[in-house]
Amino acid sequence: MTHSYWLVVAGVIAAACGAHGSAVAPSAQVDDAPAPQRIVVLGDSLAVSPSADEGFPAVLEARLRERALPWTVVNAGVRGDTSAGGLRRVDALLAGKPQILILALGANDGLRGVDPDVVTRNLSQIIDRATARGAKVLLCGMDAPPLHGWQYTLAFHQVFPDVAAKYHVPLVPFLLQGVALNPEMNGDDLIHPNAAGARQIAETVWPYLEPMLAPVTR
Repeated sequence: MTHSYWLVVAGVIAAACGAHGSAVAPSAQVDDAPAPQRIVVLGDSLAVSPSADEGFPAVLEARLRERALPWTVVNAGVRGDTSAGGLRRVDALLAGKPQILILALGANDGLRGVDPDVVTRNLSQIIDRATARGAKVLLCGMDAPPLHGWQYTLAFHQVFPDVAAKYHVPLVPFLLQGVALNPEMNGDDLIHPNAAGARQIAETVWPYLEPMLAPVTR
Protein backbone atom coordinates (compact mmCIF):
# COMPACT_ATOMS: atom_id res chain seq x y z
CA MET A 1 0.00 0.00 0.00
CA THR A 2 1.05 3.55 -0.56
CA HIS A 3 1.02 6.77 1.36
CA SER A 4 -1.88 8.02 -0.76
CA TYR A 5 -4.37 5.49 0.57
CA TRP A 6 -3.81 6.75 4.13
CA LEU A 7 -4.63 10.24 2.88
CA VAL A 8 -7.94 8.96 1.56
CA VAL A 9 -8.70 7.13 4.81
CA ALA A 10 -8.08 10.24 6.87
CA GLY A 11 -10.32 12.30 4.64
CA VAL A 12 -13.16 9.80 4.78
CA ILE A 13 -13.08 9.48 8.53
CA ALA A 14 -12.80 13.21 9.11
CA ALA A 15 -15.76 13.87 6.87
CA ALA A 16 -17.91 11.14 8.33
CA CYS A 17 -17.27 11.67 12.01
CA GLY A 18 -17.04 15.72 11.90
CA ALA A 19 -3.98 -13.32 48.63
CA HIS A 20 -2.84 -13.59 52.28
CA GLY A 21 -0.30 -11.04 53.54
CA SER A 22 2.44 -11.40 56.14
CA ALA A 23 3.49 -8.98 58.85
CA VAL A 24 7.14 -9.90 58.32
CA ALA A 25 8.88 -9.12 55.03
CA PRO A 26 10.57 -12.10 53.34
CA SER A 27 14.28 -12.27 54.06
CA ALA A 28 15.14 -12.01 50.36
CA GLN A 29 13.34 -8.67 50.04
CA VAL A 30 15.82 -5.81 50.18
CA ASP A 31 13.34 -2.93 50.35
CA ASP A 32 9.66 -2.12 50.57
CA ALA A 33 9.18 -1.42 46.86
CA PRO A 34 6.04 -3.13 45.50
CA ALA A 35 6.44 -5.94 43.02
CA PRO A 36 5.96 -4.74 39.44
CA GLN A 37 2.46 -4.98 38.01
CA ARG A 38 2.10 -6.32 34.47
CA ILE A 39 0.78 -4.61 31.36
CA VAL A 40 0.35 -6.80 28.29
CA VAL A 41 0.12 -5.26 24.83
CA LEU A 42 -1.90 -7.60 22.62
CA GLY A 43 -1.10 -6.28 19.18
CA ASP A 44 0.22 -6.78 15.67
CA SER A 45 3.18 -5.39 13.69
CA LEU A 46 2.41 -1.86 14.91
CA ALA A 47 3.57 -3.02 18.37
CA VAL A 48 6.86 -4.46 17.14
CA SER A 49 7.84 -1.83 14.58
CA PRO A 50 10.48 -0.80 13.86
CA SER A 51 11.61 -3.55 16.25
CA ALA A 52 10.50 -5.05 19.54
CA ASP A 53 13.16 -2.97 21.32
CA GLU A 54 11.93 0.28 19.75
CA GLY A 55 8.20 -0.36 19.43
CA PHE A 56 5.68 1.68 21.37
CA PRO A 57 5.39 -0.89 24.22
CA ALA A 58 9.15 -0.47 24.85
CA VAL A 59 8.69 3.30 24.89
CA LEU A 60 5.90 2.95 27.45
CA GLU A 61 8.15 0.66 29.54
CA ALA A 62 10.90 3.29 29.49
CA ARG A 63 8.47 6.00 30.59
CA LEU A 64 7.31 3.86 33.50
CA ARG A 65 10.91 3.29 34.57
CA GLU A 66 11.70 7.01 34.35
CA ARG A 67 8.82 7.68 36.72
CA ALA A 68 9.81 4.81 39.03
CA LEU A 69 6.33 3.33 38.64
CA PRO A 70 5.99 -0.33 39.65
CA TRP A 71 4.87 -1.61 36.26
CA THR A 72 6.41 -3.73 33.53
CA VAL A 73 5.23 -4.02 29.92
CA VAL A 74 5.01 -7.32 28.04
CA ASN A 75 4.99 -6.85 24.29
CA ALA A 76 2.76 -9.56 22.80
CA GLY A 77 2.72 -8.06 19.33
CA VAL A 78 2.76 -10.52 16.42
CA ARG A 79 3.25 -9.37 12.86
CA GLY A 80 0.19 -9.98 10.71
CA ASP A 81 -2.07 -10.78 13.64
CA THR A 82 -5.81 -10.14 13.54
CA SER A 83 -8.55 -9.89 16.13
CA ALA A 84 -9.20 -13.61 15.61
CA GLY A 85 -5.54 -14.39 16.23
CA GLY A 86 -5.60 -12.26 19.37
CA LEU A 87 -8.62 -14.17 20.61
CA ARG A 88 -6.74 -17.43 20.15
CA ARG A 89 -3.72 -16.08 22.04
CA VAL A 90 -5.34 -14.16 24.86
CA ASP A 91 -5.92 -17.02 27.32
CA ALA A 92 -2.22 -17.89 27.41
CA LEU A 93 -1.36 -14.24 28.00
CA LEU A 94 -3.94 -13.89 30.75
CA ALA A 95 -2.42 -16.90 32.52
CA GLY A 96 0.38 -14.51 33.53
CA LYS A 97 -2.21 -12.48 35.46
CA PRO A 98 -1.62 -9.03 33.96
CA GLN A 99 -3.35 -6.12 35.63
CA ILE A 100 -3.85 -4.24 32.34
CA LEU A 101 -4.38 -5.45 28.77
CA ILE A 102 -3.76 -2.95 25.97
CA LEU A 103 -5.84 -4.30 23.10
CA ALA A 104 -4.28 -2.98 19.89
CA LEU A 105 -5.62 -5.20 17.12
CA GLY A 106 -7.71 -4.58 14.03
CA ALA A 107 -5.39 -3.09 11.41
CA ASN A 108 -5.03 -6.38 9.54
CA ASP A 109 -8.75 -7.09 9.83
CA GLY A 110 -9.42 -3.81 8.06
CA LEU A 111 -6.90 -4.52 5.34
CA ARG A 112 -8.44 -7.93 4.68
CA GLY A 113 -12.03 -6.70 4.74
CA VAL A 114 -13.09 -8.84 7.72
CA ASP A 115 -16.77 -8.32 8.50
CA PRO A 116 -17.06 -5.58 11.17
CA ASP A 117 -19.50 -7.81 13.08
CA VAL A 118 -16.79 -10.49 13.29
CA VAL A 119 -14.24 -7.94 14.50
CA THR A 120 -16.75 -6.73 17.08
CA ARG A 121 -17.33 -10.27 18.30
CA ASN A 122 -13.63 -11.05 18.54
CA LEU A 123 -12.78 -7.86 20.44
CA SER A 124 -15.75 -8.38 22.73
CA GLN A 125 -14.69 -11.91 23.61
CA ILE A 126 -11.14 -10.76 24.34
CA ILE A 127 -12.46 -8.08 26.68
CA ASP A 128 -14.85 -10.56 28.33
CA ARG A 129 -12.01 -12.99 29.02
CA ALA A 130 -9.66 -10.29 30.27
CA THR A 131 -12.13 -8.70 32.66
CA ALA A 132 -13.20 -12.13 33.93
CA ARG A 133 -9.56 -12.63 34.97
CA GLY A 134 -9.46 -9.27 36.74
CA ALA A 135 -7.56 -7.31 34.09
CA LYS A 136 -8.43 -3.78 33.04
CA VAL A 137 -8.61 -3.24 29.28
CA LEU A 138 -7.48 -0.27 27.21
CA LEU A 139 -8.91 -0.54 23.70
CA CYS A 140 -7.04 1.12 20.83
CA GLY A 141 -9.07 2.30 17.85
CA MET A 142 -8.07 1.62 14.25
CA ASP A 143 -9.30 2.64 10.80
CA ALA A 144 -9.53 0.65 7.57
CA PRO A 145 -8.35 1.79 4.14
CA PRO A 146 -11.07 2.25 1.49
CA LEU A 147 -10.14 -0.97 -0.28
CA HIS A 148 -13.55 -2.51 0.38
CA GLY A 149 -15.80 0.50 -0.15
CA TRP A 150 -16.61 3.59 1.86
CA GLN A 151 -19.42 1.94 3.80
CA TYR A 152 -17.03 -0.74 5.02
CA THR A 153 -14.49 1.89 6.08
CA LEU A 154 -17.09 3.77 8.10
CA ALA A 155 -18.59 0.62 9.63
CA PHE A 156 -15.15 -0.61 10.61
CA HIS A 157 -14.31 2.71 12.26
CA GLN A 158 -17.45 2.50 14.38
CA VAL A 159 -16.56 -0.93 15.79
CA PHE A 160 -14.14 0.48 18.35
CA PRO A 161 -16.23 3.23 19.99
CA ASP A 162 -19.20 0.87 20.06
CA VAL A 163 -17.25 -1.90 21.81
CA ALA A 164 -15.67 0.56 24.24
CA ALA A 165 -19.08 1.99 25.14
CA LYS A 166 -20.65 -1.45 25.58
CA TYR A 167 -17.93 -2.66 27.96
CA HIS A 168 -17.19 0.70 29.60
CA VAL A 169 -13.49 0.50 28.80
CA PRO A 170 -11.29 3.48 27.89
CA LEU A 171 -10.64 4.00 24.18
CA VAL A 172 -7.66 5.46 22.37
CA PRO A 173 -9.64 6.89 19.41
CA PHE A 174 -6.98 6.17 16.76
CA LEU A 175 -3.73 4.39 17.56
CA LEU A 176 -1.91 5.97 14.61
CA GLN A 177 -2.90 9.56 15.34
CA GLY A 178 -0.08 11.77 14.07
CA VAL A 179 1.69 8.79 12.53
CA ALA A 180 -0.42 7.61 9.54
CA LEU A 181 0.01 10.36 6.87
CA ASN A 182 3.37 11.48 8.22
CA PRO A 183 6.37 10.19 6.23
CA GLU A 184 8.72 11.29 9.00
CA MET A 185 6.99 8.83 11.35
CA ASN A 186 7.02 5.76 9.09
CA GLY A 187 9.46 3.39 7.47
CA ASP A 188 10.00 3.03 3.76
CA ASP A 189 6.64 1.28 3.28
CA LEU A 190 4.84 4.33 4.73
CA ILE A 191 2.71 1.97 6.82
CA HIS A 192 4.82 0.72 9.72
CA PRO A 193 6.14 3.26 12.24
CA ASN A 194 9.80 4.03 12.57
CA ALA A 195 11.34 4.86 15.96
CA ALA A 196 9.87 8.38 15.90
CA GLY A 197 6.48 6.95 14.99
CA ALA A 198 6.65 4.44 17.85
CA ARG A 199 7.38 7.29 20.25
CA GLN A 200 4.39 9.18 18.90
CA ILE A 201 2.12 6.15 19.36
CA ALA A 202 3.30 5.90 22.97
CA GLU A 203 2.47 9.62 23.40
CA THR A 204 -1.01 8.92 22.05
CA VAL A 205 -1.58 5.95 24.35
CA TRP A 206 -0.10 7.43 27.53
CA PRO A 207 -2.92 9.85 28.52
CA TYR A 208 -5.37 6.93 28.44
CA LEU A 209 -3.06 4.47 30.17
CA GLU A 210 -1.84 6.73 32.96
CA PRO A 211 -5.21 6.99 34.80
CA MET A 212 -5.40 3.20 34.84
CA LEU A 213 -2.16 3.09 36.84
CA ALA A 214 -3.24 5.57 39.51
CA PRO A 215 -5.13 3.20 41.87
CA VAL A 216 -1.99 1.07 42.21
CA THR A 217 0.69 3.75 42.26
CA ARG A 218 -0.73 6.25 44.73
